[in-house]
Amino acid sequence: MAQLNAILTYSSPAIAPTKHAKEHLLHHRFCQAKPSSLRELSPRRSFGAASKPQVIKAVLYKDVEISETKKVAGLKGKLNKVVLAYSGGLDTSVVVPWLRENYGCDVVCFTADLGQGASELEGLEEKAKASGASQLVVKDLKEEFVRDYVFPCLRAGAIYERKYLLGTAIARPVIAKAMVDIANEVGADAVSHGCTGKGNDQVRFELSFFALNPKLNVVAPWREWDITGREDAIEYAKKHDVPVPVTKKSIYSRDRNLWHITHEGDVLEDPANEPKKDMYMLTVDPEDAPNEPEYVEIGFELGIPVSLNGKRLSPGNLVAELNEIGGRHGIGRVDLVEDRIVGMKSRGVYETPGGTILFTAARDLETLTLDRETLQLKDSLALKYAELVYAGRWFDPLRESMDSFMEKISQTTTGSVSLKLYKGSASVTGRKSPYSLYREDISSFESGEIYNHADAVGFIKLYGLPMRIRAMMEQGI
Repeated sequence: MAQLNAILTYSSPAIAPTKHAKEHLLHHRFCQAKPSSLRELSPRRSFGAASKPQVIKAVLYKDVEISETKKVAGLKGKLNKVVLAYSGGLDTSVVVPWLRENYGCDVVCFTADLGQGASELEGLEEKAKASGASQLVVKDLKEEFVRDYVFPCLRAGAIYERKYLLGTAIARPVIAKAMVDIANEVGADAVSHGCTGKGNDQVRFELSFFALNPKLNVVAPWREWDITGREDAIEYAKKHDVPVPVTKKSIYSRDRNLWHITHEGDVLEDPANEPKKDMYMLTVDPEDAPNEPEYVEIGFELGIPVSLNGKRLSPGNLVAELNEIGGRHGIGRVDLVEDRIVGMKSRGVYETPGGTILFTAARDLETLTLDRETLQLKDSLALKYAELVYAGRWFDPLRESMDSFMEKISQTTTGSVSLKLYKGSASVTGRKSPYSLYREDISSFESGEIYNHADAVGFIKLYGLPMRIRAMMEQGI
């Protein structure tokens, strides 16, 4: 097995690698990218405080042996280099040798750090090397994820099928964009993922690939190979000398990032079953939450959250702190039967503590700053916005156009909202804004110069005229 050649870690593309490192990089242009190159295809605007430069970690392996199939077409075709969305689990570890065997290609593994936790990132270098990957790239995308993807959805009020805050759906386009960027940098002619043919994520990844670089080939092993389950995957791994860690398999299928965690499978496959208490990972049971409430204040600018209890925070840190606070009060649990893109229904349980608090606050602040007609139109468009995001159409011109509308009408959504957190609930206790449309001198029951009680007489007669005419017709008057 090839030996580890070099590990390069740096905080900004502007910092040049050493001469020694350059010699090992050879033609790998990833570390020579201009600072703007990884953001050329990102949304037009960034929100909140400027994030720290991304930390990019490239792991290169010397003289990794590519099978003889690299010199000729593989069993299914011929590709030069493939960028694989890599988690380090059994499935993606098996995908690496499968790609080499079937497409005769070099495999570059990519992992996005979206806040899934350090435990899921441990040992990826060794796993990628053992599986036969020629390069592993790990990118810290937490701030970009929240700032450029999560917060626009929050501003739009996008909630899928009444409950789902789109935690997984929002994450896929940011991963896909990074994969396309890396493919361009390393000269790959294809991208690949380990999504199954029944799920939503295959659609989300591939629509993003199509939108960002239609020239790239897309390989989806689960739609091609003969592996039908975990046992087949283990046998394939053994056959190709890919070490399989002996660990207890989780009975749930989970996806975690800074915004949420989702649980599927096992007893949840029957919608009649109550989720088990020990299944949850981010939130305590509301019954076990503190007996005393906790109050928080969220500050907003232009519809985007920027502060917690008067302290300005970066988008990622703001969500992280609210996750911790909301989690200890049991906030953000959702049990949902949803409609997948591919037609079937599925049942999932989501934990989104910080997101639930933010959505509650954002919607409430708008009651101060937006008029009735604007609120109604915004709510109707939010349904379509959520549908587009869920269906993987983040880079669709329609979604981008709707985002421009949401940005425009949020110009006055600035202020703060106070909430009471208590045993699973986040209740608004107060809100204020310098652009508030609420006027105490007008809304008061006392008479004033601007509004005269008697003015309502003519309004009521005109407003109720259609109803009065209908009643007169029905009664022969």
